[in-house]
Amino acid sequence: MCSGQHVVATFYVSGRRTASGERFDASGYAAAHRTLPFGSRVTVTNPQNGRSVTVVINDRGPFTRGVTLDLARGAARAIGMYRTQWVCML
Repeated sequence: MCSGQHVVATFYVSGRRTASGERFDASGYAAAHRTLPFGSRVTVTNPQNGRSVTVVINDRGPFTRGVTLDLARGAARAIGMYRTQWVCML
């Protein structure tokens, strides 16, 4: 059960700098969102296993239609996400 927004998320593993100017860390707990302010903290839960992680929005994107959130690989692994899937974003 999702008490927040049910959104499609994916993850990314490469990049040099984020839109906020930070160095991209693929193993970190960061994410990209089109409109949330940089520095926003968002809790993302994988509804398939109940695992959650809190990420910091530090980049813009995703630019794929229908996808709302791009997680750094470290955050995706922390919740057991290995492909594009529905997650709960709070």
